[in-house]
Amino acid sequence: MTEENSGIQKRFKGLISLAMKAGRLEIGEGRVQDAIRGGKAYLIIVSEDASDNTKKKFKDMAAFRKLPIILTSNRDELGRTVGRNFAVTMAVTDKGLAEGLKKLTDK
Repeated sequence: MTEENSGIQKRFKGLISLAMKAGRLEIGEGRVQDAIRGGKAYLIIVSEDASDNTKKKFKDMAAFRKLPIILTSNRDELGRTVGRNFAVTMAVTDKGLAEGLKKLTDK
């Protein structure tokens, strides 16, 4: 990992932590699905080591709702970012934080 990628990854994790502290992050398959269906989600995050079925389900939901989706990290690393043992799926429910996270991953 290059130094620039390390910095981007650090900012990415910082924004996820901020979303968590602000109460603007839904974690877990059921809660994420509810946020998407309820129109509250602005960004979907799925761990790269999620099952193929889970990835397909959330990619399809994202495409249908025209939401950005990010595949990142592994479930353990993603979980540690939010103070859990693991996290496979997340939904950011704040538009500004979602846009900030998306911009970081577009770099």
